[in-house]
Amino acid sequence: MVVVFKHFFYKNYVGLSLWPFIIVKETHHKSDPVLINHERIHLRQQGELFIVFFYLIYLTEWVLRTLLYLNSYRAYQNISFEREAYANERNFDYLEQRKRFAFLDYLFR
Repeated sequence: MVVVFKHFFYKNYVGLSLWPFIIVKETHHKSDPVLINHERIHLRQQGELFIVFFYLIYLTEWVLRTLLYLNSYRAYQNISFEREAYANERNFDYLEQRKRFAFLDYLFR
């Protein structure tokens, strides 16, 4: 389910997945197929990690990478979940062919 909530976002961020919802900043983002596919990849990741483990790993990885890079945005870009989603957001068949725990392939890249 895609919902619009414009006051939820920081700076240039326009979409977010909080299982089972995709939250977007503006109504027109609901029809952006690349953004929606990116967020659907996150929903799949969240589901296979029973939601809570996704957020624990996501936060841990972000903190560790922030310390490594000394840059929170660069840390965000290098989180394995984000790497997988960005690498495959334009492949609209990706979720049908995606293997379970595929984000692990992006963990040490």
